[in-house]
Amino acid sequence: MSVGAKSEVAQFLAAGAPPFEEAPNVNRFMCPSRVVLEHVTSRWGVLVLAVLTEGSFRFSELRREVGGVSEKMLAQTLQTLERDGFVNRDAKPVIPPHVDYSLTPLGRQAADQVWALARWAEASLGDVVEARAAYDRAKEKQA
Repeated sequence: MSVGAKSEVAQFLAAGAPPFEEAPNVNRFMCPSRVVLEHVTSRWGVLVLAVLTEGSFRFSELRREVGGVSEKMLAQTLQTLERDGFVNRDAKPVIPPHVDYSLTPLGRQAADQVWALARWAEASLGDVVEARAAYDRAKEKQA
């Protein structure tokens, strides 16, 4: 699910979800932790968090670093991550406006987790390509 999309859980939370009655469990329907997981593992959320592990960036710098992201999606992703407490937005009162984005301590924790997953995906790409090829060959034989 994209960061900008409104899932049922996100709508539930926006409507003023009651306090936790049970421990968070992402496998439970309507658990608020699902929304957090959606945000940090979204297509652009992972990449923004990963780039911000390197330090503070301006919007245009982030857009260059996160290849393929539109201005609209980057803005939505940053706003969502800021709202969740992962990203700090530092707007300086100058002309032209100067805004820097960086990770909060909570954002650093999340970024470290998704960055490890991203690095694993890069390191395992060869194995995944081989597995796909073997799967495709087996399917072709069945057809």
